Amino acid sequence: MGLALALLLSAVLAAQAQAPAKGSRAHLAAATRQVDEAFIRANARSTRDWPSYGLDYAETRHSRLDQINATNVKDLGLVWSYNLESTRGVEATPLVVDGVMYVSASWSIVHAIDVRTGKRLWTYDPKVPRADGYKGCCDVVNRGVALYEGKVYVASYDGRLIALDAATGKKVWEKDTIINRKHSYTITGAPRVFKGNVVIGNGGAEYGVRGYVTAYDAKTGAQKWRWFTVPGDPSKPFEDASMERAAKTWDPAGKWWEAGGGGTAWDTMAYDPELNLMYVGTGNGSPWARSKRSPAGGDNLYLASIVALNPDTGQYVWHYQETPGDNWDFTSTQPMILADLSIDGKPRKVILHAPKNGFFFVIDRTNGQFISAKNFVDVNWAKGYDANGRPIETEIARVADRPREIIPSPYGARNWHSMSFNPSTGLAYMPVQSVPVSLLDNKDWKFNAVRPGEPHSNMGWNLATFANVEPPTSKPFGRLVAWDPIKQQAAWTVEQVSPWNGGTLTTAGNLVFQGTADGRFIAYNASTGDKLWEAPTGTGVIAAPSTYEVDGKQYVSIAVGWGGVYGIAARATERKGPGTVYTFALGGKAQPPAFVAYQLGKLVEGVKYDPKHVPEGTSLYVSNCVFCHGVPGVDRGGNIPNLGYMDAQVIANLDKFVFKGPATARGMPDFTGKLNKDEVEKIKAFIQGTADAIRPK
Repeated sequence: MGLALALLLSAVLAAQAQAPAKGSRAHLAAATRQVDEAFIRANARSTRDWPSYGLDYAETRHSRLDQINATNVKDLGLVWSYNLESTRGVEATPLVVDGVMYVSASWSIVHAIDVRTGKRLWTYDPKVPRADGYKGCCDVVNRGVALYEGKVYVASYDGRLIALDAATGKKVWEKDTIINRKHSYTITGAPRVFKGNVVIGNGGAEYGVRGYVTAYDAKTGAQKWRWFTVPGDPSKPFEDASMERAAKTWDPAGKWWEAGGGGTAWDTMAYDPELNLMYVGTGNGSPWARSKRSPAGGDNLYLASIVALNPDTGQYVWHYQETPGDNWDFTSTQPMILADLSIDGKPRKVILHAPKNGFFFVIDRTNGQFISAKNFVDVNWAKGYDANGRPIETEIARVADRPREIIPSPYGARNWHSMSFNPSTGLAYMPVQSVPVSLLDNKDWKFNAVRPGEPHSNMGWNLATFANVEPPTSKPFGRLVAWDPIKQQAAWTVEQVSPWNGGTLTTAGNLVFQGTADGRFIAYNASTGDKLWEAPTGTGVIAAPSTYEVDGKQYVSIAVGWGGVYGIAARATERKGPGTVYTFALGGKAQPPAFVAYQLGKLVEGVKYDPKHVPEGTSLYVSNCVFCHGVPGVDRGGNIPNLGYMDAQVIANLDKFVFKGPATARGMPDFTGKLNKDEVEKIKAFIQGTADAIRPK
């Protein structure tokens, strides 16, 4: 026995001596080289690592780790923080394998971090042209990376798919995913790797593009397949039978193909290896108003749908359309979850989905059959769904000749912020919100025509819709909702300070973790919703956390950085800071980084202007500035400043900032050729006139 133990000990010591040092390039290479389909499926049974965006192929964001639990979470403390050196929105979920973290920040910059020390291993900057910042609707964000067989994959904001060596951060290959660079395509979503293919969609439906998803060989970058989400020009051959079928649901009188049709697949995907199906959520119509893109009506497939594809070939298998004839920017790109539930006493393989339109869907993922849908917020566009899975629309839904407030608004009852599903509680945990907006169709809309008063039409937006011509009357809110998908009702709800709160993580420790818009990272009891722990994050949180085990210790990490389409112009905190990764464990004692107070100046005053210019300046401001800078003096600014609180000299010399100004290096558009000096004078009149109008008398 003594000899056997000695030999065993000798073998262990020899193996340790040969193992690369943790955090070394050799360790990074060894740790990430093992990540493939078998690894991800095996990890789903233990969840020691977090190797893909939603943790597993089902995107459950449910960890089986329970070292941190409802009893001891009060002892959670900061282990380290890491500066992402960004000032715009951070939406990425950190991936971790054997103590090596990969996370992306704004402008698609990738960071590799040693979890054991919190120190940087490498960074990669794809050098996205800052002049392209205006081409995306919703901040220069990136939702994360993919790992596969020793490579890190990131999709850059300007539409490139890039493979990096996971050990060094050096570029291995790069592919341009954009089919037509005359159009404003962007990518903000995280790639996924299914069957050895890196799959990515794109954004841009607000600008007039045609959506698609593309698969590239993970080793070489060679394109394997592409599936379009909506049909193209019917005078040309259709790409496949699914496009030919879809074209029958569009009215060619609207020449939808000129504005692309939309349907961009800018976020959610999931994969069922046993069924050999991948699932993708598709986006809104382009333009928003169906009366313009398809005047005679129609469902407009495959807008606002969940579509099942063969991951080997990209061939269409089935679809379920959640919002037929989308008219309100009701994307179905919000994160979906695959689950196995017992419904009416029978086991069902389902998709759980809560998209923008305010209904929680349960769909059979084997065939796309509708099972149930129930609204999880108040809605006024539909009364419910019939037995065939079609919405029962209300009288107000398609009113176009006057302003009407559709609930939910285009911000969505849910947006991209991730939800999670805990099979032990049977509950899905999701951020829910209201950001009120009123809508009015633009009966005079033409593709790419600049229409003062139509939001950002001078920036390339093609909505065919006016916003807030009359102020909305409903109230904004943010909530965390624990939803029972079988009973189709809330089990518990937590009211929050503001809309636009972060995604969720749930664990076997009976916990739900979420960051909030008002700058807190919170742990809740997953069964009851009771708050058990919180830590300050300085700035607001929009991303979702991840948890993992390193050397037998459980950690929880969250990437923080305020932004996104709501956070550009609004905020719920008085402090700000650079994008930061916070990592916590039981007994952590590290000090958080210093938080800096927002410097909100006084309302601008003293800028000379002609009051007669204010009405025209209002329309010009809406068509150029409002979604980034908000309403002067009314909003407080988000990660972009509100112009109502700028120094008077800035507004007085606005032309020097608008035309080839210093902020273009940070992503501000150059308005040369888009505005003239007389129009800038009128915008100045609106800014100063609005400040004067709201100034306390």
